[in-house]
Amino acid sequence: MRRSRPVRVHNWQMMPPLTIPAATLNPVTYVVDTNVLLVANGQHPDVSLACVMTCREWLTRIMAEGRVALDDAYAIVNEYQHKTHASDGQGVGDAFVRWVLHHHDDAARCDLIHLDPHVQRGFLSFPVDVDLHHFDDSDRKFVAVAHAHPERPPILQAADSKWLDWAPHLGEHGVQIRFLCCEDVQEFHVHKFGH
Repeated sequence: MRRSRPVRVHNWQMMPPLTIPAATLNPVTYVVDTNVLLVANGQHPDVSLACVMTCREWLTRIMAEGRVALDDAYAIVNEYQHKTHASDGQGVGDAFVRWVLHHHDDAARCDLIHLDPHVQRGFLSFPVDVDLHHFDDSDRKFVAVAHAHPERPPILQAADSKWLDWAPHLGEHGVQIRFLCCEDVQEFHVHKFGH
């Protein structure tokens, strides 16, 4: 897979942005954050056109030959459905939700991961780490699925800048965040947090 140079953010080395491989995804498994779908649908007005196109390309490639990991209680799918228009929407994110609904029980295209609840961390498989104590409750399911999955698939992230601060701590637990829109997410982080 061709990779571009890593980008420095804060005082840590961010994972290089992914580029669509020329040949195949071989099928690789991904956990896809909802904001990738929203950006692909054009529902995030502040992102660049390049970011929108990258998200669309990645979702299209995953639908064509990739795999996804979801929780077996369908919390991720429910969030997808709540924030998109899967039944009648025309966006690539909407099409991705339809694809997930069609393939969620196909082991060749989707891994369903069981998540045990945890009173404090939300899920037993969410990493124990004081630096993740303030992690958004609504995003914990993505991390829990990636962390519980035997292959530890990367989480695809588009433009939610809070993940920049969480990524190094998650990486210490084997959870990789792949930022599809590096420039956008960094700009949003500076605007939101001032650094």
